[in-house]
Amino acid sequence: MAKAEEKEADWFATLDEELEKKTLQITDNQVEQNTQKIEINRNLLQDLFRIWIRFNKINVHYTMSPEPSNFAHFVVYPEQWDLKQDFNFSGVENVALTDRTQGRVGDSLKAWFYSVDSQTNFRLTFEYCEGEHYYKYAGWKRIFSNYVLMDIPITKFDEKKYHEILADVIKIWYESHLRRDREIVLKHLREKYEKGETFTQ
Repeated sequence: MAKAEEKEADWFATLDEELEKKTLQITDNQVEQNTQKIEINRNLLQDLFRIWIRFNKINVHYTMSPEPSNFAHFVVYPEQWDLKQDFNFSGVENVALTDRTQGRVGDSLKAWFYSVDSQTNFRLTFEYCEGEHYYKYAGWKRIFSNYVLMDIPITKFDEKKYHEILADVIKIWYESHLRRDREIVLKHLREKYEKGETFTQ
């Protein structure tokens, strides 16, 4: 009887050891992903707000989500600021910079995080309104499409590549505003980036 209990205890000790290893492995992976997400969000929020300021100088008005007052401490609005130390950067799941110019309402740079098989991924897109369509039972709906600029696991996030992509799109978007020609940015996106989904709102 004692031997059977001993065998049972050995079996559970082995299982318990394996479970402990798995716990540490998954916990370490989650901590690493959370740290990476914080770093991505700090960069993203700083970058998009600086872009917001730059476009504002040429009287192009954007909205930003989350609101800059949530994550930034202002000395002189909007030029002198720094990130709030107590802001929960790991809690930000979606970030958007949206154009409010007539004829471009809804053109946006959007970023979000999503999970696949316990792996957190980062996606950056340029979303734009293609026009409106009348649906018999739903009425008028706006048709949106997007181009995928970046879509990777956050553990493979490359800050240099991200900044290259962001600079590429922002330069063209800015030029399209200076020339008052929206087609400039859309043509560039069509030629260089993969078309994403189309949906209505």
